Amino acid sequence: MFTLSDAPTRDELKSYSLDRLRAYYALRVSNNDTLLADYIPPTVDGVRRRTLGIYGEEIAAMSIEDYQGILQGFLVGLVGARRILEIGTLTGTSAIYFANALKRSGIKGGVDETGHKPIISLDISEEFAEIARQNFVEAGVDDYIEVIVGDANKTLASLSDLTFDLCFVDADKISYPNYYETIVANNMLNKKGLFIFDNTAFVKVIKYTDTPVPVTADSKPLDLPGGERLISEDYAIALHEFNEYIRKDTRVEVVMLPLYTGISLVRFVN
Repeated sequence: MFTLSDAPTRDELKSYSLDRLRAYYALRVSNNDTLLADYIPPTVDGVRRRTLGIYGEEIAAMSIEDYQGILQGFLVGLVGARRILEIGTLTGTSAIYFANALKRSGIKGGVDETGHKPIISLDISEEFAEIARQNFVEAGVDDYIEVIVGDANKTLASLSDLTFDLCFVDADKISYPNYYETIVANNMLNKKGLFIFDNTAFVKVIKYTDTPVPVTADSKPLDLPGGERLISEDYAIALHEFNEYIRKDTRVEVVMLPLYTGISLVRFVN
């Protein structure tokens, strides 16, 4: 986990690799502290620490880091987002960043004419949802975020009359194609809106770089060291096939950022 609050000493900075130093420098100069709402919400460090204390490193590492939060907040402003759909709440870090970004854009919190708050976040776990709700209160953004618990595939169908300006997808990887098609088929994303798909380039995914899809039992992926313990081979294959699917979808264009475990930005071409 790499956050601005790490506050490395000068000697520590000198010991960084160039890539790590560049990453810290980018994080530091991207923290626009003169804006209406903090680019780095002051409570997110506590959210991460509590998540680590309760669930351990592997779950805590699923929370987005400061630089990704800054980037996604910037994208909220770039597309002029007023309504955001998040699939995958965890303990609320990314939603807090989104809420702060809406604040910076002058968007008011509270329930609107659709009966919903500006951010709707979906999660399968009531336990995570309850922790996230407490974190939203602490961050002062609970009037911006509504958490709905249940299978996101089913919940999406119940929200099909709503239109969002940004959709952040960071839940069940095997369901990415269904989330995507449900949102597109029901016009749930504004035509000028943006998809953000997280974790699209895990180590276990990129070893399929030159593997045709659909992946078959006799496919021979690259032999790479490492790989995420919590990511199954089925997940990796599903993500590779999804990446190829949207790459060839004539309705959209995609740019994958090689940051963290991959962040894919997708927008409609017409």
